[in-house]
Amino acid sequence: MTLQRIINIALLASTLTVFGKGAVAAEYEIDIPGMHAAIQFRIYHLGYSVLTGRFNDFSGSFNWDKDQPEASSINVTINTASIDSNHAERDKHLREADFLNVEEYPEATFKSTKYNGDANGGTLEGILTLHGVSKPIAIDVKFIGEGDDPWGGYRAGFEGNVTLRRSDFGMTYDLGPKSDEMELDLYIEGCRDTCQK
Repeated sequence: MTLQRIINIALLASTLTVFGKGAVAAEYEIDIPGMHAAIQFRIYHLGYSVLTGRFNDFSGSFNWDKDQPEASSINVTINTASIDSNHAERDKHLREADFLNVEEYPEATFKSTKYNGDANGGTLEGILTLHGVSKPIAIDVKFIGEGDDPWGGYRAGFEGNVTLRRSDFGMTYDLGPKSDEMELDLYIEGCRDTCQK
C-alpha cells in the first residue's frame, strides 16, 4: 500500500468521524415561555371536571439535527412557583406542602437520556426531578418544523405529551379517584444559538 493511499484512508476516516454519527447536533435555546414555548397540565378534579394550568417560567436548551435524530437531547428547568391555574387562591395552595412545596423544591428539572425514533417523532426518555423525587419518564414527541425566522435566526419546534402519577413524586393530596394522573402537554420552540427578540 502506497503512502498516498494510507493518507487518503486516514483523511476519509477523519471525515466520517466529523460528519458521521460522531458529529454534534446543533444547540437551540428554548424561546421565552409564553412567547413560543409552553408547559401545560391537565388533571381531573374530584372526577367531575378537568383542571388545566401551566408553568409560566422555565428555561433550557436542546440539541437537534434532523439527519441524526438519535443524537437529540434536552435539558429543562422549571420554576415551580410559576404554576398558574388562573385562580390565585388555588395557585397559593398548589405552591404549599400539599402539592409542589415550592419553598423546599423551587425547581423541577428534566434531563433526557435517550431518544428512540426518527426525524418526525418518537419517544424521548429521561429523568424528571419533581418535588425532590427523581424518576425516569418517557415523553411522546412529534417534530413540528424548522427553518429561518424573520429576525435572521433559525428555529425548530416540537410538541410532546406525557402522563405522570402525582403519587410517584410524593404528592398524595386527595382530589378524587382520578386525580393521581396528571397529563403534561409540551410545546417547545428553540432558536439556534440565541433567540433574537
